[in-house]
Amino acid sequence: MKGIVLAGGSGTRLHPLTLAVSKQLLPVYDKPMIYYPLSVLMLTDIRDILVISTPHDLPHFRRLLGDGGELGLRISYAEQPQPGGLSEAFLIGADHIGDDPVTLVLGDNIFHGTGFAKLLQRSAAELDGCTLFGYPVSDPERYGVGETDASGRLIGIEEKPARPRGNRAITGLYMCDNQVVDIARTLRPSARGELEITDVIRAYQRQGRARVIDLGRGFAWLDTGTHDSLTEASHYVQILENRQGSRTACLEEIALRMGFIDAQECLALGRKLSKSGYGQYVMRVAEGELGWDATNG
Repeated sequence: MKGIVLAGGSGTRLHPLTLAVSKQLLPVYDKPMIYYPLSVLMLTDIRDILVISTPHDLPHFRRLLGDGGELGLRISYAEQPQPGGLSEAFLIGADHIGDDPVTLVLGDNIFHGTGFAKLLQRSAAELDGCTLFGYPVSDPERYGVGETDASGRLIGIEEKPARPRGNRAITGLYMCDNQVVDIARTLRPSARGELEITDVIRAYQRQGRARVIDLGRGFAWLDTGTHDSLTEASHYVQILENRQGSRTACLEEIALRMGFIDAQECLALGRKLSKSGYGQYVMRVAEGELGWDATNG
């Protein structure tokens, strides 16, 4: 399976923070925002990842992530000059996807929960059509809202409904089989001039091949599109990490746990960041695997 992180857009709701820098490069507590969606793809056991962003911002992502080789990944980049809708990512990434299924994750979405990696990997292994991830919210009118039957099969989806028929928001994480590229090619722009992800989802729904997995209690889904939600996400991560003593979305640790890199490679990555608490944590993780004190080794 291939992975795509859509990290474009102008972040107008976060102005003036995003006048000079991409929203997905802003910090969420101790790491850049894009680390969080990247971690989702890595936990799905995806190593071949395309980052889509604006021509202005792509050099900054390249500087941050490189080609991904140090993490055992293959990261490539593509431009989305103007916001053209989420479904445009499948057209921009058509060559990257090739003949494989794909997982698209939005660059400003944060997911966290016990057992999330196993859920992602199982969902990828069982993929038949399109798999979405739902989350209960108190303000469903702000999101795409999905309805399902008792088996979890999608029977309806409505974008930002004035009178929602439920409170299950569809999150910014989409697993699709290879048909998604052909479906995206048939789409026409909506009234706002974009290729809508709901149109892709409806195409799978008509085939009876769209399902929703609910992320209920024990999971957190955070959308960082406003000043308040960005601050709340940072506070959530700060509290979680300080209380548990572990780091969320630590790419080096995930790469080690997933077998993308070994402990010595993880240690070397930690040493590059050793003046920060993040880097010291990466070193401790590697030390634990090696069974010795790397500071004295």
